[in-house]
Amino acid sequence: MGQQLYFLNAQEAFEYFYDEINSKGINTNIGTRALYNVNICILRPKDRLIKTEWRKWNEKYAEREWQWYLSQNRSVEEIKKYAPTWDKMHGGDNLVNSNYGWQWGRNNQLDKCIEQLKQNPNTRQAWFSIFDGKEKDEYKYDTPCTMCVGFDIHPKTRELNMTVIMRSNDLIYGFCNDQYCFSKLQELVAHELNIPMGNYHHFAHDLHIYEKHYNLKTKYYGYE
Repeated sequence: MGQQLYFLNAQEAFEYFYDEINSKGINTNIGTRALYNVNICILRPKDRLIKTEWRKWNEKYAEREWQWYLSQNRSVEEIKKYAPTWDKMHGGDNLVNSNYGWQWGRNNQLDKCIEQLKQNPNTRQAWFSIFDGKEKDEYKYDTPCTMCVGFDIHPKTRELNMTVIMRSNDLIYGFCNDQYCFSKLQELVAHELNIPMGNYHHFAHDLHIYEKHYNLKTKYYGYE
């Protein structure tokens, strides 16, 4: 993994990496500019709102996505009304693999993580998987961007830290909504354990911006 960079909140991380990708990112062959093996630590994960004026992030949609995860329903019938891109991610049955709540509910993965942490606060086994290599043939339309999620309780502060590992992460939409939903999950688990939230760790093998978003900031300020 790359060197870990620390940020007070999600907005600070977003704005930093938008500039970094634009100035130092590698132009790929698929219409993106990317940084690789990006390792982010957000110190105040409850401060999850992206208020950057030129981004126009939609908090209401992010909350709908979070509620959709909590439903553990793979159907995009409702969520696609607010983000039509979901309608491109299924084979005609409205079912997708990227409802992360459905993923953590399979085999009671999240419940088992919580129980492990209750039984042994020092456990290193409180992880659940989302991307499953045995199911790659089923990923024709929707390959989950998130690989796995883990929790640990800091031995000194007794705070709940969370780690999210992603194979691919679009900064503009993916990161903004992912950190919102996953930090909500961190908050939920901390509440179940009756301990404070700690740091939120976000690792992306490929953190990128699509070509259509290269000039979002300059267009907004009128100096393109």
